[in-house]
Amino acid sequence: MTTRIFSGVKPTGHLTLGNYLGAVRQWVAADQEPDEALFCVVDLHALTVEHDPARVRRLSRQAATVLLAAGLSPAKCTLFVQSHVDEHTRLAYLLECTASDGELRRMIQYKEKAAKAQASGEGVRLSLLTYPVLMAADILAYGTEEVPVGEDQRQHVELTRDLAVRFNQRYGHTFTVPKATHPTVAARVMDLQEPTSKMGKSHDSRAGIVYLLDEAEVVRKKVMRAVTDSGDGGVVYDRDSRPGVANLLDILAACSGGDPAVLATEYSGYGDLKRDVADAVVELLRPVRERHAELAADPAEVEKVLREGAGRARELARPVVDRAYRAIGLLEP
Repeated sequence: MTTRIFSGVKPTGHLTLGNYLGAVRQWVAADQEPDEALFCVVDLHALTVEHDPARVRRLSRQAATVLLAAGLSPAKCTLFVQSHVDEHTRLAYLLECTASDGELRRMIQYKEKAAKAQASGEGVRLSLLTYPVLMAADILAYGTEEVPVGEDQRQHVELTRDLAVRFNQRYGHTFTVPKATHPTVAARVMDLQEPTSKMGKSHDSRAGIVYLLDEAEVVRKKVMRAVTDSGDGGVVYDRDSRPGVANLLDILAACSGGDPAVLATEYSGYGDLKRDVADAVVELLRPVRERHAELAADPAEVEKVLREGAGRARELARPVVDRAYRAIGLLEP
């Protein structure tokens, strides 16, 4: 029995080592195997804040190319761009009519991003408030059963579940109620310069972020300059009191398949640990960079994959969304 999986990546920045270890590698290794997996470049979500249109297009194409370079296979899964499938926005409005203002304003990411926008003198776009509903539409349109996400997206998947249950109760069974799944290893890679903060692709400072397409020497320089912890207690795995070292050990463990606490016992100093982490990351990312260069040289092939993926996604989503339109009381055209 197959399991329908949906997950996406937002083109707001270049994909990072954190994206790869926390999500993409899991997608490639396990999640695409059921032949019922959909992976989406969620470009509409990138419009919720101030953005450069040309950059969104460029990063959307790059994200799709990197996902293919990392190992997603169009023979096994469906890869597409969100805005190419109208059913996402069609369903989003129905779910806006199901959600409440209060539950959207309680979303942690809305509070944080709205505060940041206001602090910088920018207006807060309505789409920033409502985009969790669009995310719910992304998921529910496909009868999704499992959503592989990081811990920071758990609240949005819970909202999706709530909206599905509420819609089903009010208008009759229409949606599959999905559940969030989380990778067990390196689900949360931290910034090398700020090890108490997640390695995010849209941070202002890039010094602590390893991007998947960084050249080997750039990767080495960033890792060797990683912040470690004060004190002379040696290399110890302790996320609370030694976050910098713990982050390096987590990365090394994720690259090598080892246990971070056990790996800590093999080092007497930070220098050797950093060199081994740098070597491991460079080798992990080398095939992704090489394959990306090949795909980038043939953009027509990537466009073909996305076009065919969008066609497949429409076939899957349209019956679900049409059923929701009928259920909520709209006349058929």
